[in-house]
Amino acid sequence: MTTSLVVDISDLRVSSDPGAEIVTYALGSCIGVTAWDPKRQVGGLLHYLLPLSSASPEKGRERPAMFADLGIPLLFERMYALGCVKRDLVVTVSGGACINGDQNVFNIGKRNYTVLRKMFWKNDVLIAAEDVGGGLSRTVRLDLSTGTVKLRIQGEEKILWAKAGQAQERTA
Repeated sequence: MTTSLVVDISDLRVSSDPGAEIVTYALGSCIGVTAWDPKRQVGGLLHYLLPLSSASPEKGRERPAMFADLGIPLLFERMYALGCVKRDLVVTVSGGACINGDQNVFNIGKRNYTVLRKMFWKNDVLIAAEDVGGGLSRTVRLDLSTGTVKLRIQGEEKILWAKAGQAQERTA
């Protein structure tokens, strides 16, 4: 039986339990970042709400996973603490939607994604797969035994990333 570790908004989880999955719900303009180390069977998921903590430094201290600029480094630090190595990590990104017509006002989803891309570029982090933008909320699941990342969008499930050969087996 699979153990589900739920990541709330503005939170992150990291685990080395191969019998677990890490899941987050309701990724609208928020971004979900998964990281999985296949050699060490360790995975993590971050669900951040806003791009930059400079908008609210106090909240950044209280809840660093609320912000991309604090949450992303924290996810990687926790992965490294469990023995992970950056070059071995498989990273996926999802979310960043334009919900409730926010595209002309704040465009939080796009800003969330832009900050992530800049941080990854500066730190040589490659994205293995992504599903960003659009106008729909997503649920993300990371299976720690296989690294498979599944998305659920409006009741339909799809595989965002799976090891070679695995995607065909699971979708057939």
